[in-house]
Amino acid sequence: MTEKPAIILDPHFRTMDEIFAPADFEQLKLLANVIWAKDQPMPDDAFREALPQAEAVVCADWRYGDEALREATRLRAVLTVSGGFPRQIDYDACFARGIRVLSAAPAFARSVAEMALTLALAAGRDVVSGDRAMRAGHEAWLHAGNREAFMLYDKPVGMIGYGSIARALQPLLLPFGVSIRAYDPWLSDSYLRRCGVEPADLDEILAESRVIFVLAAPSHENKALLSSEKLALIPSNSVLVLVSRAHVVDFDALTAMVSEGRFKVAVDVFPEEPLALDHPMRRAEKAILSAHKAGPTQEGCREIGNMIVEDLDAILRGLPPTAMQVAQPELIHRYATQTIRQRK
Repeated sequence: MTEKPAIILDPHFRTMDEIFAPADFEQLKLLANVIWAKDQPMPDDAFREALPQAEAVVCADWRYGDEALREATRLRAVLTVSGGFPRQIDYDACFARGIRVLSAAPAFARSVAEMALTLALAAGRDVVSGDRAMRAGHEAWLHAGNREAFMLYDKPVGMIGYGSIARALQPLLLPFGVSIRAYDPWLSDSYLRRCGVEPADLDEILAESRVIFVLAAPSHENKALLSSEKLALIPSNSVLVLVSRAHVVDFDALTAMVSEGRFKVAVDVFPEEPLALDHPMRRAEKAILSAHKAGPTQEGCREIGNMIVEDLDAILRGLPPTAMQVAQPELIHRYATQTIRQRK
């Protein structure tokens, strides 16, 4: 009988029950000899002992150092459960050796997309402000309560970033008959058109969209991409939905504009979390605030385990992974410094 390949499963800070449905974990054990598979961090000595035989490591981040990577002579893949690429791994060494580095970010795409749509609808129809007014006893009824509200149907929609979240959001928007334009400098215009969205420059997206979804991953190139000058292009009757990373926005400028009532926002991510109790965004009447909970639903977290099993099955059979996000040599060093260790 052929011995099963060994994989190290060290998912801390996530727990086993959080990411694996029982059926997925049983399937994983059929594929491989699973080492550790506990909620606590794997001790370094146990990790180093198991590493030379491991063909894959499933972890939250690569906290084991460059020397450990050199000792991993059979390693074929590193799969992370955190939602981002590992920060401290030597990507150039991985690419040179053919080691796949995978992120579980796509597992959260549907959860974030659903929340993005929810926030857009709530902001457009003034659901949250209407609720606050009703509870305080100074609500406006019928037509008077809809003076700043609008329907999503048939409106122009803009997407800043066209990755896994945008691709999950797009089919949710289609029943509303919206027109969708997208800005993503990492993708070609022809690719965007094949995906059913119209490519546009950033100024067009901001100035001409009724709902703007900020969906871009943080990179060196997009730090405060939505500057004060860019945010000033947003019409007063529009909604900005921020669900990717606050890195992309000049958050002080955004806070000032929303506090002045310039336009509506719905925000799930912040520069510092938790958001300071005295932060002025908490008092902005035209803001809907969510405590960075768009992604980690129970279903989204369980999708991580499902993707891990799917891609490990492919990798161990000599096939390319298709479920998780694969680190690309052309892009990985362009992600923001707080996310990815840069080349020396």
